[in-house]
Amino acid sequence: MSPDSKKDYMETIYLRYKRTTKRAEKSALITELCVTCGWHRKHAIRALKSFKRFTKSVAKKRGKPSIYNIPSVIEPLKRIWLASGQPCSKLLKPTLRLWLPFYAQEFGGLELSSVKALLKISPATIDRIFKSVRIQYTKRGRSTTKPGTLLRKSIPIKTNQWDETRPGFLEADTVAHCGDTVEGMFIYTLDLVDIATGWTEQRAVWGKGETGVVEQIENIENNLPFPLLGFDSDNGGEFINHHLIRHFSNKVKPVQFTRSRPYRKDDNAHVEQKNWTHVRQWFGYHRLENQKIVPLMNNLYTNEWRLFHNFFCPSVKLLEKKRIASKILKRYDVPKTPYQRVLESIGVSQAQKRTLKEQFSTLNPFRLRKAMEIKLQEIFNVHFGRRNSYPGLLR
Repeated sequence: MSPDSKKDYMETIYLRYKRTTKRAEKSALITELCVTCGWHRKHAIRALKSFKRFTKSVAKKRGKPSIYNIPSVIEPLKRIWLASGQPCSKLLKPTLRLWLPFYAQEFGGLELSSVKALLKISPATIDRIFKSVRIQYTKRGRSTTKPGTLLRKSIPIKTNQWDETRPGFLEADTVAHCGDTVEGMFIYTLDLVDIATGWTEQRAVWGKGETGVVEQIENIENNLPFPLLGFDSDNGGEFINHHLIRHFSNKVKPVQFTRSRPYRKDDNAHVEQKNWTHVRQWFGYHRLENQKIVPLMNNLYTNEWRLFHNFFCPSVKLLEKKRIASKILKRYDVPKTPYQRVLESIGVSQAQKRTLKEQFSTLNPFRLRKAMEIKLQEIFNVHFGRRNSYPGLLR
C-alpha cells in the first residue's frame, strides 16, 4: 500500500472509529487496521489517537511573546527601510532614530510602545524580520576607464600623504550609463566623495570630454561645505589632462592632485563603493544616450539628491584592520551621516556649520525621497520615450 493510499485508508478508519460508540465495533476497526497495514495493535491505537485530518501539529513557542513581530512595528520599519534605500541592519538602526521624528508628518503618529520598540530593536532582530523580503542585487557593470598616458608622470600616485581626518580630500570616479556597449556617446555620472566625512556629490556629463568634466568639478567645489584641498582620481583621460591640471594648479591655494595606481580599484575604495550605493542602485544599468537627460539629472543631483544622501543616510568608517593568524579583524566607528561628521569636524567654520543646521531644520527625508522619485520618473519617461514606470520606485 502506497503512503497516499495508506493515508486515505487511515482517514476512513478514523472517521468510522470516531462515529461509533460501541466498544466491540472500535475493537473490530483496530483489528481491521492491524491486518491491513501490518501494524501492532498498540501502534494502531496510538496512530488513531494522534491522527489529524487537515491540520499539522505545531509546537508551542516558548518564552515571552515578541514585541517586534507585530504590524505596528513592522510597517514603519519597512517603510523607513525602503525610503532610505534598503540599508543593512547595522545602518538601519541609526537611520530609524534619524527618520522617526518625520514619520508622523507623512503617515500619522505611532503608539509610544511602537516608538520604543523601534528605537530599541537590534540589528540581528531586523535581519530576522527582513529575511524573507530583502532584495539581492547581482548585476555588474562595465569599466570605461581608458588610461591617459601622456600626463601620468606629472601627476603623482597617492600614497599616505593626505590628512584623512580633515575634510577637503576627495576621491573621484565616473560611472558609465552605457548599457551593454561602450560604443558611441552616452551619459556619465561624475562621482566625488570626501574621505573624512563621507560627503558626496554627483553630476551628469555628456561623454567624458575634458571641458565638461572640469566645469562640473568646479560646480561641485562651489557647493561643498568645506574648501577642496586634495583631489585623487583613477587614470582615466577625463581626469588626466591639461585642463584639470591647470584648474587645480592656478588656484590661490593649489589643490593637491594625485592619482591611483593603474588597474588598482582598491586605491579608490571610498568612491568605488559610492558608485554602487549612490548611482547604480538608482539608475540601474540602462544606456542613457539622450542628451536631453543631462540637465534633468543635474537638476536632481544638485538639489534633492545631495541633501538626501548627505543629511539622512548614515555610513560607517573603517578605523582599524589587523590580521590575527588566518583571520582579518575590522573595527568600525559609530554610523553617522556626512552632515553629522561635518558638524563634528574642526576643519569646518562655525558659520558654515550654522548654515548647515539651518538647512537641516527645513528638510524632511520622506518628502526628499518622494521628490527624487518624481524627477527620476521624468528622466525615465524621456529615456524610454513614453510614460514608463521608474524601476527604482518605492515598493
